[in-house]
Amino acid sequence: MSTLSVYRLKQWLKEGDSPLASGLFQIAKSIRYFELPMPRFLNQIFYGLHRTITTQWQAFIHLVFYVPAFKGRLSSYGKRTLLYGGLPFFSGPLTMSIGDDCRISGQTTFSGRTTSENPTLTVGNNVDISWQTTIAVGNKVVISDNVRIAGQGFLCGYPGHPIDPTDRALGKADLNSQVGDIVLEKDVWLGSRVSIIGNVTVGEGTIVASGSVVTKSLPPFVLAGGNPAKVIKQLDITSAESIKEEIHHEA
Repeated sequence: MSTLSVYRLKQWLKEGDSPLASGLFQIAKSIRYFELPMPRFLNQIFYGLHRTITTQWQAFIHLVFYVPAFKGRLSSYGKRTLLYGGLPFFSGPLTMSIGDDCRISGQTTFSGRTTSENPTLTVGNNVDISWQTTIAVGNKVVISDNVRIAGQGFLCGYPGHPIDPTDRALGKADLNSQVGDIVLEKDVWLGSRVSIIGNVTVGEGTIVASGSVVTKSLPPFVLAGGNPAKVIKQLDITSAESIKEEIHHEA
């Protein structure tokens, strides 16, 4: 039976006025929504089995496949790498290195500009890169220690297309003048859906509010937000290194 015939049969069952069509449609609907009567404790047992099986399987795949495959794409890596949700997508000639204790979503895209000589992404220690984040490296992107990037972040080191519409229509690449480095200094926290354009440095300890678009560099230890992002207020905090020194001194 062809796809068109199946479609017409479904339409006849759903919209037909005859008693036969209505009866057959109700029978099909009953079969589709049939449920086995089960007490709540059995439902809970099935859910518990599902969680146990899927969790153990994901841990196994993470250990024997995802992490080794991910490290196989890196130029260097540290210890205790954690991937969750699969394997990140790589595009272009990107050189990438990560430090110790990095947690990276499998729903992340890492891209290197094809016309650059050696686009390089350097990730420090204790860095979180959350789900659906895209990092497009023009020449260089640096993510320093203790940085947190929330979901759907976008670090745009190159646009991918030229400004001139005629060149875009011809499929030409972006210009070198459109490419810029991005540096996130240590302890930076980017909220969800934050976009950062090339030629930007976000200073140490700065927090960028969700949904912001950062087009110019931000100083250390401020709260910034908006489109384009601007400094909202100074943060009354000390650098992580100073905090460690004070704790060590008091101890």
